[in-house]
Amino acid sequence: MSGNLIVSGGEIMAVVKRIKPSRILFRTAATGLGTLFAAQGVVIAGLAGVDWWKHRNRKARDAPRPGTFTAEVEGNPVTVYTDGNSVYKDMLSAIDDAQDSVLLQTFIWKNDEVGQQFLDALNRAADRGVAVYVVYDGFANTVIPNSFYRFSEKITVFRMPIMRRSFWRGPLRYSGYMHSKILVVDDRVGFVGGYNIGSMYSNQWRDTHIREEGSAVWGLRNAIASAWNEVREAHENIPWVAPQKWDPEIRVAANIPIQIVYPIRGMYLNAIERAQSHIWINTPYFIPDQQVIGALLNAARRGVDVRVMVPKDSNHILADWVSRGFYGELLEAGVTILLYSASMIHAKTATVDGVWSTVGTANLDRLSLSFNYETNVEIIDHGFASQMEKIFRSDMEHCETLTSPEWRERHPMARIAETVLVPLRLFL
Repeated sequence: MSGNLIVSGGEIMAVVKRIKPSRILFRTAATGLGTLFAAQGVVIAGLAGVDWWKHRNRKARDAPRPGTFTAEVEGNPVTVYTDGNSVYKDMLSAIDDAQDSVLLQTFIWKNDEVGQQFLDALNRAADRGVAVYVVYDGFANTVIPNSFYRFSEKITVFRMPIMRRSFWRGPLRYSGYMHSKILVVDDRVGFVGGYNIGSMYSNQWRDTHIREEGSAVWGLRNAIASAWNEVREAHENIPWVAPQKWDPEIRVAANIPIQIVYPIRGMYLNAIERAQSHIWINTPYFIPDQQVIGALLNAARRGVDVRVMVPKDSNHILADWVSRGFYGELLEAGVTILLYSASMIHAKTATVDGVWSTVGTANLDRLSLSFNYETNVEIIDHGFASQMEKIFRSDMEHCETLTSPEWRERHPMARIAETVLVPLRLFL
């Protein structure tokens, strides 16, 4: 019939042959990725909106404080702080008493009252002749005006960018956030833990920091020096000092990306795999890799009491929802999930079998375990573990325990959101 297009089977096959299979696969993959990214964008925007709505009229409230605890490990006094005002007071006092050196690493440094107090104390120390070295993260403080950081000319400062000039020579080595929070004064006293520098953290967040004295301080000092000396000229290096003990019961595990060194993950895996009685973990962001999640599941299945405490609502709603994707298999294996509801809990701690403990800066997520500069103290001591368990039990009083039936009955839209966000585990 006139006007009709008649195409033979042979002509169709000829057209199909001209289309390369690789092009079809590429287009299919691109379409699939585009759909996934669009779905993730919708989910993230929706979560952000819900989070804003929930918190729009919420008044800030002070976080519960379990107290300040002390222990002695190998003759070294160790203090555990759960109150920002207390730890800031002692840190500032240590800086004011410094005679030889002050080494400071921090992630977030707010331009508020507390931030100014630290800046002033460091400047005073430098002006009286103390050698002061400061490292802080550039990306984390992007919103802070550069005019705030008015350091004395006598202070040696490194604002660490997220990507250094040599980034393309080794992306893993020359990137990573400076997420450690360490203060070492005169090689005799050291502080490390979850507290950033800022007024909000002193009252509104539940966090954990420790103070060490004596030979235990060497590991913290060496962690700062190792990271510092890799990015500075030789004449600006922090000099090496010898440790007082070769095999102490207080050890420091420090992730140093520029050296491609990430011992904190191995430290956790070793402790989890040794567990016979209980594993109690506190982390603000729980996005473990398959090896860590597998170790926890195996421990629970062999009868270990595994408890993981996370914020019910953290300051990063996306991280909360990516974490939720792990809850089902954890609950089915017998892991107890504790949702801390009194405030934002930012502590990064764990204790195993009443013997092993860690306090530090690393979250149980991929960024902390495989990307960031992080520092954790590992302590093998019954007395210290006992104090950490007291703190954990105190925090449990402010938790909701998630149950498997309750989790299985969650809204179908929540299940869809969790599934869409699974690919983001690699980046959080």
